[in-house]
Amino acid sequence: MSKTDDDSTVDSTQETFISHLIELRTRLIRAVASVIIIFAVLFIYPGASRIYDALAAPMLASLPTGTRMIATGVITPFMVPIKVTLLAAFVLALPFVLYQAWAFVAPGLYKHERRMALPLIVSSTFLFLLGMAFCYFVVFRTVFHFIAHFAPHSITPAPDIEAYLNFVMTMFIAFGVAFEVPIFVILLVKTGVVTVEKLRSIRGYVIVGAFIVAAVITPPDALSQFMLAFPLCLLFEIGVFAASRMQKKPKEGEEGTREVADTDDT
Repeated sequence: MSKTDDDSTVDSTQETFISHLIELRTRLIRAVASVIIIFAVLFIYPGASRIYDALAAPMLASLPTGTRMIATGVITPFMVPIKVTLLAAFVLALPFVLYQAWAFVAPGLYKHERRMALPLIVSSTFLFLLGMAFCYFVVFRTVFHFIAHFAPHSITPAPDIEAYLNFVMTMFIAFGVAFEVPIFVILLVKTGVVTVEKLRSIRGYVIVGAFIVAAVITPPDALSQFMLAFPLCLLFEIGVFAASRMQKKPKEGEEGTREVADTDDT
């Protein structure tokens, strides 16, 4: 190969790399811009204060009548609602953000990989949001009600809004990731890391592991631990069932070919 050919190869490689960087920058700018635009809209209406009030509704419903949450920091009453509004904007923009990630990597995928990747992205987004919704509407109301009735009558609960936000964020992420278990199971089976039969054989270990993970992530009460461990086990079973249904069954012609091949070998 001549020196001219080497130079042209290097130049084409550099141009391809630069074009990928420009494409990545464009996708990132679009994703960030979508979050900022939605944040601006939410900040104007319904407003950061109302969004935080909606997030704090499960806690406020469990507190004694007339009791409010407190803010111990100087700028906490301003910053916490801003953080909550930014979180809401990111959740609403998540489908568009994931689409930008999909549009960036799609050209480098094979056709069968594109067919599998897009449904996985859509389903994983739906399951993550479903996990957050389950945490907000079911777990929070149940756990906060249980804690409020368990506390001694000599104590008046008045949670700090920043501590409450940190707790909510941790629980949202925990339940959002937990609801991704079917996706993880399907990917493990589709990539050949494990088989459906192997997953079924370790079902007992999965149940024990689910309760251990729930005990580490959730608050130290049996109710919240069970409310995370039970969905983990159920979603694992759903993932195993879906993976078993997605496995390709050999066609009759393929089975006949294998039988003939086995006969010839003998």
